[in-house]
Amino acid sequence: MPVTPYRTNLFQDRKELHQLLFTGKQESIAKGCPQIVSISQEIEPLDPLAVLQAIAKPDQLQVYFEKVSKREAIAAIDATLSLKIEGANRFRKAQQFIQETLANTLPAGNLTLPFSGPHFFCSFTFFDKKQAIHSPFPAATIFLPRWQISSYQGNCVVVANVEIHPEINLQLLVERLCSQLRRISWYERRVSNVFEITPHKIIKPAPQNAERFQSSVVSALESIRANQLRKIVLASAIDVLSPQPFNLIESLDTLRKRHPDCYIFSSSNGKGQNFIGASPERLISIRKHQLEVDALAGSAPRGRTTTEDAAFAYRLLSSEKERREHQFVINFIVEHLSELGLIPQMLPTPQLLKLSNIQHLWTPIQAEMLADIHPLEIVAQLHPTPAVAGVPTKMAQEQICRYETFDRTLYAAPLGWVDYQGNCEFIVGIRSALIESEKPSRLFASAYRARLYAGAGIVAGSDPNKELAEIQLKLQALLKALL
Repeated sequence: MPVTPYRTNLFQDRKELHQLLFTGKQESIAKGCPQIVSISQEIEPLDPLAVLQAIAKPDQLQVYFEKVSKREAIAAIDATLSLKIEGANRFRKAQQFIQETLANTLPAGNLTLPFSGPHFFCSFTFFDKKQAIHSPFPAATIFLPRWQISSYQGNCVVVANVEIHPEINLQLLVERLCSQLRRISWYERRVSNVFEITPHKIIKPAPQNAERFQSSVVSALESIRANQLRKIVLASAIDVLSPQPFNLIESLDTLRKRHPDCYIFSSSNGKGQNFIGASPERLISIRKHQLEVDALAGSAPRGRTTTEDAAFAYRLLSSEKERREHQFVINFIVEHLSELGLIPQMLPTPQLLKLSNIQHLWTPIQAEMLADIHPLEIVAQLHPTPAVAGVPTKMAQEQICRYETFDRTLYAAPLGWVDYQGNCEFIVGIRSALIESEKPSRLFASAYRARLYAGAGIVAGSDPNKELAEIQLKLQALLKALL
């Protein structure tokens, strides 16, 4: 994969841009297959969410990630190439798709800035087999966006990924690219806050939702006492109905204002449905060959006063039950990274991750990457961790299917990106909701639906009432953004 750095702004120097695309066309002719030319260029600062609001269409694949506390955000809009996978071996097939595409990709432009170069955006469902006939997402979706707009520490980069084939008209392509970039640059640099007055929405919990969840906890505790399980994560879902579509941009804007320390995310299926959320949990991050993984398990509410908050934190750190649940996750991550030949390193005791309405036990785990390990190999090894499934993993997954009456889809599953240099960021899709922003696909549907998900880890010593209170607390993040 040759890399072509350019000092000039390729979108302003049409002669240089034409020459770059001509090089891609010559490669296409020589190899007998289409080539991707990926052009990275710094632009004036703007808000990637504002660009998503301005140019993204409901029938396009699109992804949004933001971490306000790090001052970084990235929007991926439309697909130059995409792959949807069902069934087993989805991580390996996704890896092959990325590697084969990069073998026919020419990265060019300013490649020194963060988020420059081609990025592949990936979403994987919790289970590799469909749990419902009309599941909104396939087992895996991977795409190379047509346009990628990112901001980092005040810098802004646009990446255009263009497919070149032997018959392409380069002059028309140059005109189209420059015109599209002008449109992106001309739009408002901030999200428009002129939203429609939100109509009345109705929370519609499933019949006996709370009772069913508590009953499942009681049954799971019996399995734990019988030594069939050591831990299981059980989730619950509630529906919010609206006569009008849910506003994706408004919801994301609200989430990022309320939860600056979380990963704000959205992943679309190109059919008017978006999986959105504010997740505190990073699965893996790789930057310059340094791997970081979060062990996140064990929860407590935030206090209304400094004294009450400190008391909750002390009880969390001192709780044998919460520490045991957290240790399950650490042991799992360390074991599976070691199986790949990596050497995990961490602090001896967990830290506190304090969010707006909840606090968690948190242990960041680091390792030096090996050159022959692809990021998706690590994702495949780690998903699902005990933080979202249980121990032992296979038995926990089987019991989850037994207890839960809804399709998890992307809930508690890996969502993220991999770039052309092997850098990546994957989060776990928790504190999340599946929202409908276009006409509902369900037969005879008269309202738009948002399905909100939250889960709790069940171990020996868990109390059904406290676990129910925990998931209700976690649901608040999305409820406040949607209502």
